[in-house]
Amino acid sequence: METNAPEPTEPPAAPTPDDAPWLTAREQRLWRAHLEVSRLLEYQLGRELQGHDLAINDYEILVVLSESPDHRMRMTDLATATLQSKSRLSHQITRMESAGLVLRQECPGDRRGLYAHLTEHGWQTLRKAAPDHVRSVRAHFIDRFDDEQLDAMYTALAPIAEHLRALRGRA
Repeated sequence: METNAPEPTEPPAAPTPDDAPWLTAREQRLWRAHLEVSRLLEYQLGRELQGHDLAINDYEILVVLSESPDHRMRMTDLATATLQSKSRLSHQITRMESAGLVLRQECPGDRRGLYAHLTEHGWQTLRKAAPDHVRSVRAHFIDRFDDEQLDAMYTALAPIAEHLRALRGRA
C-alpha cells in the first residue's frame, strides 16, 4: 500500500550567533546613548526628589493616583500603570503607607481586591514636590532640545511607546 505522507524532515537548526541581527556602529551608538540617558536621567530626578523624602517610584505612584478618579486605583491596575510586579508594588505601597502617603482599602464586592488611595498627606507631598520635579525635568531634559528637536524626539519615540504598549496589551 502506497501512502502520500511527507518524508520526515530535520528539525530547524537552532539560531547561531552568526544569525543575530547585530547592530551597526551607528545603531549601537544610539542604543547605548539611549540607555545611558535613561539611567542617568532617572538617577538625577530621583536624587532631586530625595529632598521631599520621595523615591522616583513613589512620585510616579502619587502622580498616577492623583490623576485617578477619587485619587484611588486598584492595586493590580496601579502595578500595570507603573510597570511594576504586583509583589514589588505591594512592598512599595507598604513603605508609602508607613509614611502616610497612601492607604490600602478593600474593594467593595471583591474580598481579594485592594485599592491604593492617595491620602491628604500624600496629596500635599505631591503638590510640594511637583514644582521642583517639573523644574528638574525641564533643566535635565526638555530644555536640552530646541523646538524642532522636541518635535523630532516625540515623532521618533511615540511609535515605539505605542508598539511596546500593544505588546503588553495596553494599546
